[in-house]
Amino acid sequence: MAEVTAVLVKELREKTGAGMMDCKRALDDSAGDIEAAVDWLRKKGLSAAAKKAGRVAAEGLIGVATRGPVGAVVEVNSETDFVARNKAFQSFVRSVSELALDGDGELESLKETDFPGTGRTVEEELTHLISTIGENLVLRRVARLSTKQGGVFSYVHNVLAPGLGKIGVIVALASSAPADQLSGLGKQLAMHIAAANPLYLDIASVPQAALERERDVLREQARATGKPDSVVDRMVEGRLRKFYEEFVLLEQIFVVDQETKISKVVEQASKTVGAPISVESFARFALGEGIERQRTDFAAEVAAQLKN
Repeated sequence: MAEVTAVLVKELREKTGAGMMDCKRALDDSAGDIEAAVDWLRKKGLSAAAKKAGRVAAEGLIGVATRGPVGAVVEVNSETDFVARNKAFQSFVRSVSELALDGDGELESLKETDFPGTGRTVEEELTHLISTIGENLVLRRVARLSTKQGGVFSYVHNVLAPGLGKIGVIVALASSAPADQLSGLGKQLAMHIAAANPLYLDIASVPQAALERERDVLREQARATGKPDSVVDRMVEGRLRKFYEEFVLLEQIFVVDQETKISKVVEQASKTVGAPISVESFARFALGEGIERQRTDFAAEVAAQLKN
């Protein structure tokens, strides 16, 4: 019997594309024989899932869950939009978002979490679902927020089922005020974030590298006007304010009334509840953002499905 080493597991993963724990189990049950382990994976339906792993998955669902001072958002991708309406897929995404509430916000540890009632991990359950549904599915990312005092609030856009949609937002508010008094503001801010897509919480959180890059661009644009350097510097700082208003949450104009800065909205809410409120953090996931999508027509998509 060959020793089941990390090198052997890696070799089997590269050969089949199956998950690490599945490969280890296959090798354990096959006495370390690579070819027997490949057959073991095939018999379990896991090699079929592995073959689908190279296909682009840019559809799917965003799942959001909150519980008092904790919130989580996850993205699980599929190849086609049809899968988003699959009840088993929806149940998986909802369960994973709820499991993420008790996690550490790290994707790998979430994948290794036990999936309720199955005896499998989240990653293994996803592999099982791939074999059942017949598409490549990817647990792509997770974010978890918490606050010591206050609450985490959420909003889901393009809702397909409770807590599931195409855009998911969670926002953490710190305050000594009761959570029910914060919920209105929390929901409105989450909706604003979904619509305005800020990149940073406040000016201090803008990375210096991003700021300098923006300054360089603005400086070149200002110099092209032929103005003296003293005027150019003022022009750059003025245009930087526009940059902040576009990408920094607390500097943005509230989408609800189109006139009040978000920092003022929070300030006014603090007066209403009689206790200071601060926005600690936020996370916004839009389905498929950053994924290069394959362009296939509907007929080709159906033909591809029929071949499997």
